[in-house]
Amino acid sequence: MLGNSSRSIRSRAAACLVTAAALTLTLAGCGQDSTSPKEARGQAGVKASDAKTPLDAAEPSGSVDCAKAKCIALTFDAGPGPHTPQLLDILQEKKVHATFFLLGKNHVDTYPDTVRRAAAEGHEIANHTWTHRRLDQLKPAEIRSELGRTQQAIKALTGREPMLMRPPQGRTDGEVKDVSKELGLSQVLWSATAKDYATTDSALIQQRILDQAGRDGIILLHDIYDGTVPAVPGIIDELKKRGYTFVTVPQLLAPGTAQPGTVYRP
Repeated sequence: MLGNSSRSIRSRAAACLVTAAALTLTLAGCGQDSTSPKEARGQAGVKASDAKTPLDAAEPSGSVDCAKAKCIALTFDAGPGPHTPQLLDILQEKKVHATFFLLGKNHVDTYPDTVRRAAAEGHEIANHTWTHRRLDQLKPAEIRSELGRTQQAIKALTGREPMLMRPPQGRTDGEVKDVSKELGLSQVLWSATAKDYATTDSALIQQRILDQAGRDGIILLHDIYDGTVPAVPGIIDELKKRGYTFVTVPQLLAPGTAQPGTVYRP
C-alpha cells in the first residue's frame, strides 16, 4: 500500500500534471526559453573551440559521448518510496544509471538509507521540492524554502547538494528561474511520460514510454506508484535493443554542464 503522501501526490498529479505538448505552451506563456541537450553540447563545443582546447578534454574520463551515441535519460520523480529499493535492484542488474528528482517531506526524510544507496550506486540525485507545491504560484521566499530545504536534506545524507531540479508539473516562470539560479539549480523537464499516476497497468506504462522514446530524450516516471517499477525492465530491455544508451541528465548534456536557472528540455 502507498502512504498518505504518495496518494496525495497521485491526486495532485492526476489533477494537473501537464503533458509535453501543453508544457510547451506553458513555457512559452511564461517567456521561459529552454535549451535542448544537443544545444547544450554544441554550446560547450564552441566554448572549447574558442579556448583552443580539444573537445574531449572537457569530458569526464569514461563518459558517454552523446553526440555520437544514441542517448536517452531515465528519470524518476517524487520518491523515494517503498518501491525504490526494488527499482535500484533492477537498475543495478541492468547496469543503468538514472536521475532521481526527490521530494523532501515524507520521502527524503522517511527513506534516508534509500537516498544514500542511490547516491552510492552512481545515480544522479536531484531536487523536486519539499512538498510538491507549484513553484510558479509561490513568492520568491516560498520558492527558496521549497527548494532550499530539499537541498540541505539531500546534502546531509549524501554530502553533496543537487545541481538539478524539476519544478512540479513542469511549471516555471521568471521568479522560479531567479531562485533556481541563486541556489545553483538547473531546471530539467522531459520529453516522454507515461502518466503513471493514473494507471497501475505496467504494460501500458511501458508501451507509452516506448512510443515516445527518442534520441536525446528524457523519460519521466514516478517510482512511488504501483505499476511503474514493474514496467522498468521491459522499457530498458527494449530501448537497448533499439540501440539506446542510458545516461544520467548530466551525461546527456556533456561536455556541456547544466547552467543554474536554465530550463533544459528535449
